Amino acid sequence: MEPEQEQEQEAPAPPSTSPTSTPPLLLPPPPPPSSTSYTLFLTIMSKRRTWVFMFVLVYATLLASSWNSLKSILSWYKHQAQPSSPSSGWPALYASVLLGAVFGLLSMVAALAVAVPATLVTWITIVVLLAFFGKPRRTLVVEGRKITREIASFVFKILLKEGNLVAAVCAVLGYFALVRNNSGE
Repeated sequence: MEPEQEQEQEAPAPPSTSPTSTPPLLLPPPPPPSSTSYTLFLTIMSKRRTWVFMFVLVYATLLASSWNSLKSILSWYKHQAQPSSPSSGWPALYASVLLGAVFGLLSMVAALAVAVPATLVTWITIVVLLAFFGKPRRTLVVEGRKITREIASFVFKILLKEGNLVAAVCAVLGYFALVRNNSGE
């Protein structure tokens, strides 16, 4: 064989352009091992029940860590609210307000564990939409800072409202439970 014929035979044939032929199937290389764990992590974190579990876990952790303060409030109340004392309503009021404050703070911190990812997704969505509408980069940075301030203040206001609501409900329920417990003894 001549050298020219060898080169022609070894050269790959160009892909056919006929409508009946199938294009060559190109598969991506398998992902590295760290990438599969990352995708597994992303899959798990995208589930709603994961976030509910995290909310309950954070709330339970905070409640367990503040258990000593709750026990000290209740022991102070038991020490102050003796059946022989005429002003048994005031210690119950003080203790219920403290219990309400503790539960209100706990609910705010637990809600913050859920609000931060939701806020981050909202912020990213808004900034990406602004970028798609053709905002220049400098304007995008300024708008992003404004949006960050507005979202953070909005989330803070909502957390305060919900925390105060939980505190008020827990204080009222705690007061009636403490007064009923004291009158039953």
